Amino acid sequence: MLVVDLSRALAGPHATMMLGDLGARVIKVETPGRGDDTRGWGPPFVKGQAGHDAESTYFLSTNRNKESLVLDLKSAEDREVLLRLVDRADVLVENFRTGVLERLGLGLGTLLERNPALVALSITGFGHDGPEGGRAGYDQIAQGEAGLMSFTGPAGQPIKAGTPIADLLAGMYGAYGVLAALHERTSSGSGQIVRTSLLAASVGVHAFQGTRWTVAGVVPVPEGNHHVAIAPYGSFACADGIVQIAVGSEKLWRAFCTGFTLDPDHPEFADNGSRVHNRAALVRLIEETFSHWTSVELLGKLNALGIPAGRVRSLDQVYSWEQTLSQGLLIEVDHASLGPVRLPGPPLRFFAADETERIRSEHGAPPLLDQHGPAIRAWLDAPEAAHA
Repeated sequence: MLVVDLSRALAGPHATMMLGDLGARVIKVETPGRGDDTRGWGPPFVKGQAGHDAESTYFLSTNRNKESLVLDLKSAEDREVLLRLVDRADVLVENFRTGVLERLGLGLGTLLERNPALVALSITGFGHDGPEGGRAGYDQIAQGEAGLMSFTGPAGQPIKAGTPIADLLAGMYGAYGVLAALHERTSSGSGQIVRTSLLAASVGVHAFQGTRWTVAGVVPVPEGNHHVAIAPYGSFACADGIVQIAVGSEKLWRAFCTGFTLDPDHPEFADNGSRVHNRAALVRLIEETFSHWTSVELLGKLNALGIPAGRVRSLDQVYSWEQTLSQGLLIEVDHASLGPVRLPGPPLRFFAADETERIRSEHGAPPLLDQHGPAIRAWLDAPEAAHA
């Protein structure tokens, strides 16, 4: 399967990386000179072999399993190269502002007329239509406009997520839409245009926060590290730090109270609604109880009681944690300039019915700018390319 990736920054590249992880051949089309914007996003930048630019770790995070081809889409000659790729493509991904591709003569409708089996994914900031259709969108702007920041962070202080979550979600929804369109193509034989946006992806994960407003008329606000509808569920101080617990049922509540000699039937805490209403008092009670325990002791006790609990790890701790490594979430690739580098790995694993894991033997390193350009052009020029 061939994916032509015209996107840049994060949402589109994350979608195409997901498709590349699943085995698609992804050709990343980049602008001359500077390439994808994220090649310049940093620090940190990491120096490689002499004669090569330092590499942005941001770019490395979202471009594994891709090939790089430089094309100037304002050049008629390079547009023709792109069209020859489109003729052979199964999927095309773009995140240009509305109207840009049309002005270049490369509108998605035109491309589907040329290749009716093409599945085209278009990711925008706020949607391609509507009163603000075509508006430019970057992740933090979308997090704010889509309401995510309005209920994230400590009370009274909206805060963005620590990762560009609107971009990442748009990429994930986009890849999901592409796979649905490819499946539909197996019966219809026709491609189609799949559209999503940073706004749509962010609203799509409002979950219970959304229905608090749409159904109950309650406007969510930031409430820190405690769940707004379940208690106790959140972060709690102990003798040497913090631990997190999730007491998500009445059965767990009674087990928790038994383990720490608390009264499960206290009138302020007898059911979840009461505990949520009296959360401040409950937090004080639990933190006083936990103050006599170290985090290691406490996590051992909670585990023995069957209470879901955990610590807050830094990323160096996450990537050295045996559980992370056991899930294939750290991979090593051979980068053309940096040599062997370790990257976060794909989050999906596949197994046969007998539980034999189907493991991808190797992953492609994020490419240098135009690293595969000559080979791709030669492939297009080869007589057998039309049948590949």
